[in-house]
Amino acid sequence: MGRQHDSIVCYQKLENNIAFIQKKGIKEFEKQQKTREELVRSMLSEFNEGRSKTFYCVAATVLEISELERVLEEARRKAVGLDLKGKSEVMHSLLSELATKKNYSLKLRK
Repeated sequence: MGRQHDSIVCYQKLENNIAFIQKKGIKEFEKQQKTREELVRSMLSEFNEGRSKTFYCVAATVLEISELERVLEEARRKAVGLDLKGKSEVMHSLLSELATKKNYSLKLRK
């Protein structure tokens, strides 16, 4: 029997995650991961044209929760009245711009 859910592993923040767990504990880390999961679910339900799942998952892994929340709010404002493809383009643009500023890649390494 195979897995029922996809898994995205991104190593760009691995050392930061380990340090966070050592400092604040696994329960607090799990709490943050649940928040990230909720943000990804919102991105997928509102801005996924069918080709953005990996991109949004990597973004949720490497960017800070507060940054993701701000981008989601801004994307919602800018995407009013757009079709799903247009909404996706808005979200991609905002996430890419932020990632570039922080020197992160939103492409999954294979």
